[in-house]
Amino acid sequence: MITALYSDQLIAENAPMDRRIAALVRARGNRIGYIASGPDPERAFFDEKRQYYAKYGLSLDLFVDLDALSGDEEISRLFSCDAIHLSGGHTGDFLRRLRQSGMLDKLRAWALNDGILIGTSAGAILMTPTIAVDALFSGGSPNTVRDGAALNMLPFEFFPHLDDDPGYFSALLRYSETTATPILACRDGEGVIISNGLVEIFGAPLMIFDGYAEAADHGRIADLLSRA
Repeated sequence: MITALYSDQLIAENAPMDRRIAALVRARGNRIGYIASGPDPERAFFDEKRQYYAKYGLSLDLFVDLDALSGDEEISRLFSCDAIHLSGGHTGDFLRRLRQSGMLDKLRAWALNDGILIGTSAGAILMTPTIAVDALFSGGSPNTVRDGAALNMLPFEFFPHLDDDPGYFSALLRYSETTATPILACRDGEGVIISNGLVEIFGAPLMIFDGYAEAADHGRIADLLSRA
């Protein structure tokens, strides 16, 4: 399993991470499937992402609307791609669509069977056990989230856009005192790639746990992975 978790993607600071995930995808082929978090009738977000990946020699050639899946053939085409991109957007709505379409378990099984899954913001949050931290973006508390179980492929939660609001850091510290799962918090331009247990950190993300924060460390994340 290979997972790439971005806070944001379409900015120059992500170029080192882009090059690395592109190399991992190109080792298998160049086709990436795209699962939209919500409606994109004009394909504006999809087209922007397609142009972005094209710079790295990758082809984003399949758009999947979870509200309008056409059947097993479309699902087979998606899972025949060399990688799958989970878009940003409203995390709760994205999770609801994955559940209602029956794709949550299918996507998890595909990823765990040596798939490459790339997530931006909401898409990255979904790779973790719960989307609880997403509540902070709407002024809520992660502790009030009761139905946030997500793909659960990684042994930590993920919080993007840490630099968007100075209040996010203190809120995450408080939340970390009430949950046993560490939180990886990234500013835009930061992220992590986990490739079959190998951890690559881009930028200076924070690992937050038990009311404390420290620089994310390859060894700590690898240890979490080994114990998961």
